[in-house]
Amino acid sequence: MNSCILMAEIIKNPELRYTADNQMAIADMFVQFTPPGSRPEDRPPTIEVVGWGNLATEIKENFKQGDRVTIEGRLEMNTLERDGYKEKRAKLVASKIYHIMAVDTPAAAPRATSAAPSSSPPASSRNTPPAPRNEEPPAFDAGDTDTIPF
Repeated sequence: MNSCILMAEIIKNPELRYTADNQMAIADMFVQFTPPGSRPEDRPPTIEVVGWGNLATEIKENFKQGDRVTIEGRLEMNTLERDGYKEKRAKLVASKIYHIMAVDTPAAAPRATSAAPSSSPPASSRNTPPAPRNEEPPAFDAGDTDTIPF
């Protein structure tokens, strides 16, 4: 069995449907991703993602167009016939799906009133890395093996 992990963006809202006997939920959505080494002018590839059962209802309830996600699952190849030509399409059958949190969005900070002095350092000093230390590492004496920590 194959295994695939894909980081992507949802480009079509998940659709929930049920099997013919109305027993099993199926969620369908399309995602796009940027493969390694692709050029900025290239159109990102898209792939259909399918989730079954409880995962299908979770996908429909918790995910929407524009969400960045990581999807674990297996790749499945389908052959379609269009106008006499055979076309192969990949589908990702999801087993797990996770939200990717945006790193560049600033967290909501509590508002400080002008009457109370702020005890935290100014914003410019919080984001600066500490100055590098110019300390020499401790010297190792090869003759003293009793101090080796393992």
